[in-house]
Amino acid sequence: MKGVIFDLDGVLLSTDRLHYEAWKKIADKLKVPFDRSVNDRLRGVSREASLEIVLEKYDGRLSKAEKEDLCNEKNEYYKELLHTLSYETINPKVRETLSFLKEKGYRLAVGSSSKNTKTILQRTGLENYFDAVSDGNNIKKSKPDPEVFLKAAEYLFLKPEECFVVEDAEAGIDAAVSGGFRTIGIGPAAGYSKTEYPIKDIVQIKEIAIKNKT
Repeated sequence: MKGVIFDLDGVLLSTDRLHYEAWKKIADKLKVPFDRSVNDRLRGVSREASLEIVLEKYDGRLSKAEKEDLCNEKNEYYKELLHTLSYETINPKVRETLSFLKEKGYRLAVGSSSKNTKTILQRTGLENYFDAVSDGNNIKKSKPDPEVFLKAAEYLFLKPEECFVVEDAEAGIDAAVSGGFRTIGIGPAAGYSKTEYPIKDIVQIKEIAIKNKT
């Protein structure tokens, strides 16, 4: 194994609270119910698909242009909230793990459907750990389609079978498996049957990396 591709949200950090607050503003504007259980369904899902979930109980019709405006409005709220992120936002274990992988010669990438990935990496001081970023700006299909990970592997000049994908969502694991990647699951994905290596703590990736380095 030569590469590790990390999902962003839920793996390297959690911006779940920020997404929740931004989508809640949109839901309140539309007068539709929105709580944590609905927000959990938006993990790893594109902005457009997330809006469709938010709109499930909306009593009305919206044009394509109106939906685009709502997606953009949500993103503006979210980008304002990103200013609350900093170096201290990141668990020290994340930097410890990334540094270890770099020292062992692994090529590292981020594979995320978020269009704000690079901004988040910059604000948290993580950008220099990664050799490549594949995100919502360079893909057309969201997870469980494997496109985001296939692009990441391409940017690393590696084959899918030479890379681990680290995910916290079942849709992300499905995407990795269908793309021919090996999988490491943390959080909810740790209990998923398709996950090859379930972990409870990100530092456990170090052991997996040592075992599989070629």
